[in-house]
Amino acid sequence: MIPVCHLDDLPEGESVRVPTEPPIAVFRTEEALYAIDDTCSHQDASLSEGWLEGCLVECPLHAAMFDLRTGQPTCLPARRPVRTHRVSVDDSGFVHVEVAAGAAGAAGTAAAVAAARAVGEGVSA
Repeated sequence: MIPVCHLDDLPEGESVRVPTEPPIAVFRTEEALYAIDDTCSHQDASLSEGWLEGCLVECPLHAAMFDLRTGQPTCLPARRPVRTHRVSVDDSGFVHVEVAAGAAGAAGTAAAVAAARAVGEGVSA
């Protein structure tokens, strides 16, 4: 689990970029918290800098949209999904992300934990 921020520091309709490898974007919508890979699958743009519309995020570069619940693109130019990650909030209100296996696999998870440690995130593995 990678600590992200306190829930109070992530207002509804906002996002935060987690500097892992690959980076992860955590979004707070009216409904819930969601985490997806931060990089658009169409081109190299940060989805955490995109615009939220319900459970969809629009890429700031070419307007591809992704469903935060599934990671699936909902329109062109993106054709490939982004990974989704499990988000939890502990008793103190701190938000954590559990990096999903997938395209990056276990090596990606290890790299994400190492990257978070490198930036002093206080990772508990």
